[in-house]
Amino acid sequence: MSLRKLAISFGVDMQKGIFPHRFVTCENLNYVGSVPAFSYFDGISLEEYNNYCRNFNNNWSLREEAVKYCISDCISLYQILIKFNQLIFDNFKININRYPTLPSLSFAIFRTLFLDKSSFVSQLSGKISKDIKLGYTGGATDMYIPTNLENELVYAYDVNSLYPSVMKHFSMPVGKPTYFEGDIRKIEPKAFGFFYCKITTPTKLNHPILQTHVKTKSGLRTVAALGTYKDMIFSEEMDNAIKLGYKFEILWGYTFEKGYIFTDFISTLYDIRLQYPKSNPMNYIAKIIMNSLYGRFGMDDQFTSTQIVHKEDYLKFEKANIGFINDVIPLTDSYLVNQNVDYTNTDLDSQSETHNINIAIASAITSYARIVMSSFKNNPNLKLFYTDTDSIYTNLNPDQMNKLFPGIVNNKELGSLKLETVSTKAIFISPKCYYLLTDDNQEIFKVKGLNKTGLSTITGKEFVQLLKKDHQVIKKQNKWFKSISESTIIIKDTLYTIKQTNNKRELIYNTRNKLINTKAYTINEDKIVKNN
Repeated sequence: MSLRKLAISFGVDMQKGIFPHRFVTCENLNYVGSVPAFSYFDGISLEEYNNYCRNFNNNWSLREEAVKYCISDCISLYQILIKFNQLIFDNFKININRYPTLPSLSFAIFRTLFLDKSSFVSQLSGKISKDIKLGYTGGATDMYIPTNLENELVYAYDVNSLYPSVMKHFSMPVGKPTYFEGDIRKIEPKAFGFFYCKITTPTKLNHPILQTHVKTKSGLRTVAALGTYKDMIFSEEMDNAIKLGYKFEILWGYTFEKGYIFTDFISTLYDIRLQYPKSNPMNYIAKIIMNSLYGRFGMDDQFTSTQIVHKEDYLKFEKANIGFINDVIPLTDSYLVNQNVDYTNTDLDSQSETHNINIAIASAITSYARIVMSSFKNNPNLKLFYTDTDSIYTNLNPDQMNKLFPGIVNNKELGSLKLETVSTKAIFISPKCYYLLTDDNQEIFKVKGLNKTGLSTITGKEFVQLLKKDHQVIKKQNKWFKSISESTIIIKDTLYTIKQTNNKRELIYNTRNKLINTKAYTINEDKIVKNN
């Protein structure tokens, strides 16, 4: 969350100020006069700008206002952290100063207050971790139908806390992993774990539900494709895919025991969310702690360290750490060096680090989430325009959804759907790139990679034009570039191109070269797209 929103949510005394960042140049640092034009300010309303201007009478000083702005930022953040620390301690008896990130704090709360001592959760690293990570692909985001018909409404639904809901309701891989070769299900029909399989998909499936990393003209992509290939898969996701006609030849893998280790953790935090309105910081705190835990289990155990090395000592340092250095930034008399931690170096304190990671649990959670979302795919009674990790865009209203999936639409129940928007016009160009015109005439734009300055200039008409084959829309946006060695931050105008992409599905056009549909790619055994 932005500092401005955090300050409002936490109700601190010092709220974040406003400042015309793009007005600053090397030539006008001593500027004194009228307040710079509204166009130089980002992220504020015209009303906020006008209220700000009333504080000055042609005596606005860039130097003074810059200093005040920086000071207020620091004080505001400090007050937020103090209040955050107090709320965490009051509710969980944890001191945040021991934990540098939200995932580490969430992990500490889980281990201290909620991890059943009888539940054995292995630390996984090395070959086991790398093998299981082969099937760790995250959420599924796909564009299926680019736009709705005339007079056809599009309903957008989000799942209430998708990842926390599967953490609460589904069993996790716990205990010590056991390696096997061959088809384990012939010996243990209910074997639970991660299996490396030869996978054969149905020949015709509009919405494939298994993702894999494939080679396309644009590079390596995560694609839900058809065909025959080999991959690592979670046993429960495999069983779910069998229902749609997928076939699996299990070659080798790892079995685990089952355990419900997150039930109390998620229940407690979700109850806190329900107790407080969204304007209360405890609602937000409960949300971020609940959502930050799963990724901690899938954290990369190849840590890096950063240190300052004097230039006179650098050659000796480089020789001792050859092969581990990632980046070197020159400073005045020294270098700022980022390197992978060398665990073979006995002089490093990190030799005794305990990483407490388990890729099996992180991968299981994302797999369960995909299983939940797969229930909305390939249903003949549901027209699916677009899906994101935890959202769907369809033609069915809440009553129709509840009739098709009894009780599925419920704004407060964990794991149920909540209606976000109803749109009279929807245009989906590619994953994370769409336009909605809501039934109350509000325009919503989503373009991954395009910031607020670029989004503010795009129009619905331009999105309509983007349905034409090879059509592009180019937008100007501000980007911040920082240089540690030069101690500078520079704001530059850059160009961003919006266009159709066929990275995940094949695009289908009508005779007038208008995008009207998509279909799944078919890949070969080398995971290369056949029809791209």
